[in-house]
Amino acid sequence: MRLSEDPVAFEAFYRRHVDAVMRFVVRRVSDPHLAADLTADIFLAALDSANTYRPGRGSEIAWMYGVARNVVSAHHRRTVREARATNRVAGRRMMDDNDLVRMEERIDAERQMRRALEAMAGLPEGERAVLELVAIDQLTVTEAAAALGIGKVTARVRLHRARRALEDVASPSAVYVEGQA
Repeated sequence: MRLSEDPVAFEAFYRRHVDAVMRFVVRRVSDPHLAADLTADIFLAALDSANTYRPGRGSEIAWMYGVARNVVSAHHRRTVREARATNRVAGRRMMDDNDLVRMEERIDAERQMRRALEAMAGLPEGERAVLELVAIDQLTVTEAAAALGIGKVTARVRLHRARRALEDVASPSAVYVEGQA
């Protein structure tokens, strides 16, 4: 079919099949506006794929029903996806400007802690273990030493090394400013 190249042929094709296509659509949807939109979409799809029609494989209307079925099915799949997406966010309150400001403040406040945790990951295991027990888990050095099965002096030395290694991270001068070394 050369419907896309011949407006007169397309008009005749449209007039021959619009009622049958509309009946096909209204049996599947109840909203008249949606039915009109889907009918238009079906004829646009037919226009786009007119070169795929083979008269030997069936009548024009059978081909149009195939196009219509694909368009209506795609619409239903899209509607289901949209409903699922809506349900995922249903019950969730959208963030307003104040919420965003508070979230940005929290992110900024935790920036130094994130840098410290990244630096801690680079510490030797023994130093990191003592530091975590003392700084995060709030154990005393004696308790941390006992938990790790090491001497109190060893725990103090490891804690001192870990703190020294993290001093650069905690100091404001450690923050990289573009253009400065």
